[in-house]
Amino acid sequence: MLTAQQVASLSRALPFWLSLTLIPLAWIGAIYGGWTVLLLPMATWYLFSGLDAVLGLNTENADPNIGEEHLKAYSLITKLWMPLQFMTLFGLLYYVPRAEHLGTLETIVLFFGVGVITGTVGINYSHELMHQKNKFERWLGDILLSMVLYSHFRTEHLLVHHRYVGTPRDAVTARYNEGFYRYFPRVLRDGLRSALKAEKEMLARKKLPWSDRSNPFFRYWLLQCLMLALALLVGGWTGLALFLWQAFAAVWQLELVNYVEHYGLTRKHLGDGKYEHVMPHHSWNAAHKASNWLLINLQRHSDHHYKPDRRFPLLQNYDADQAPQLPYGYPLMTMAAMVPPLWRKKMNPRVKRWREMYYPEITEWKPYSKATNPMPR
Repeated sequence: MLTAQQVASLSRALPFWLSLTLIPLAWIGAIYGGWTVLLLPMATWYLFSGLDAVLGLNTENADPNIGEEHLKAYSLITKLWMPLQFMTLFGLLYYVPRAEHLGTLETIVLFFGVGVITGTVGINYSHELMHQKNKFERWLGDILLSMVLYSHFRTEHLLVHHRYVGTPRDAVTARYNEGFYRYFPRVLRDGLRSALKAEKEMLARKKLPWSDRSNPFFRYWLLQCLMLALALLVGGWTGLALFLWQAFAAVWQLELVNYVEHYGLTRKHLGDGKYEHVMPHHSWNAAHKASNWLLINLQRHSDHHYKPDRRFPLLQNYDADQAPQLPYGYPLMTMAAMVPPLWRKKMNPRVKRWREMYYPEITEWKPYSKATNPMPR
C-alpha cells in the first residue's frame, strides 16, 4: 500500500507524464495517414500553447531540500522515455516504408513530427539525465542523444555552455539581433568544435592524448553508428533517410529552444578573461504551467543555470524582479523565433529593459563577438 505522502507525490508528478500522450499520436499518424500526420507538431506547438493560455502560470516552488526518495515518480518518466522512444522510432522506421497507404508528403510530415518529439521531449529528457550523478541515467541520456545524432551535446552542454553561458566563448548564447537562421548554422559548427576542444583540454590536463579510450567521443560515435545501422537494417535506405530527417528536425527543435533561453543576455566582464558568476538573471524564465509540464520545468531555466544539480521538480521559479520573463511559453516562443522580424519586435525591447535593470551603469554596448567583451566595464 502507498502511504499518503507517496500518493500526494504521485498526484503532483502526474501532469509531467503528459509527454507520453504524444507517442500514440505518432502511431495514429502512421496508421491512418492524411491530416493525422499533423497531430504531433499540432499537439506539441499549438495544443500546449492553448493550454498555457487557459491554465496560466505556476509560480509555486517546491522545497529544494526534498530528498531523492520523494522524487521517484518524477524521475521515472525520464527513465521510461528512452525505451519508449526507441521502440516508437524504430517501429515506425520498420512500418512506414512498408505502408502503401502513406504518400511521400505524408511520410515526410510524419517524421518531421517524430523529430519534434525526439527533440522537444527526447533531447530535453536527455538533458535532465546527463546532469545526474547516476551512471545509468547518464547512459540513458547518451542513448537518447544518439537517436538524433547529437551526442556531443552532452559534452558541449556540461563542459562549455554551463561554464561560459552569456560570454563570447559560449556558442549557444544567441547574440542580440542575431536571427535564428544565422544562429543555427553557427551553433552547429561552433558547438561541435567547442565540445571537441573541451574534451581534448580535459584529457591534456590528465596528461592523456586526445585519442585515449576515455574520450567520450568514441562512445558517442559508436552509439550513433549503431543507430544508423539499425535504421538501415529495419527500414532500408528509405528508413535511413527518414531517420536522418527526424534527427535534423530534433536538432532544429533543440536549437530553437537554446536560442530562446539566453537571447541577448550577457554576463559582465571583470577583466583578465573573468566574468561575474552565473545568476538567475542570465537566463530567460517562463512560468507557463502546461508547457512546463511538457518540458519538465525546462522553462525555469534561470534556476537551472543558477543551481544546475537540481532535479526538475525542485527547480525554482523567479519573479520579474529576479529574472527576465518570457511573454509566452517555449512552444509559442520557438515558433516566433522562426520569424526573425516578429522575434526582434517582441524580444529586443525586453532585452533593452533587462540591460537598464541589471546594468544601468553601461550606456554603450559593444557588439557581441569573440574579439570583444560582451559589455564594457
